[in-house]
Amino acid sequence: MKLIVNGRDEILDREMTILEFLQTKGIDPSVVVVEYNLDIADREKWGEITLKDSDKLEILQFVGGG
Repeated sequence: MKLIVNGRDEILDREMTILEFLQTKGIDPSVVVVEYNLDIADREKWGEITLKDSDKLEILQFVGGG
């Protein structure tokens, strides 16, 4: 299955949810926002949204600083 994540092709060998995808990439879900097919995905539903072929994700991470 092929996704586009932050503008780059990503190949998955199995179905997974947005939450599982973040965990496999070592991304802390508490510090990111996920855009799923051009809509901001509700954080509470990340464990329910199953990624499909040709889906597009944009993962935006909060960065602090001054």
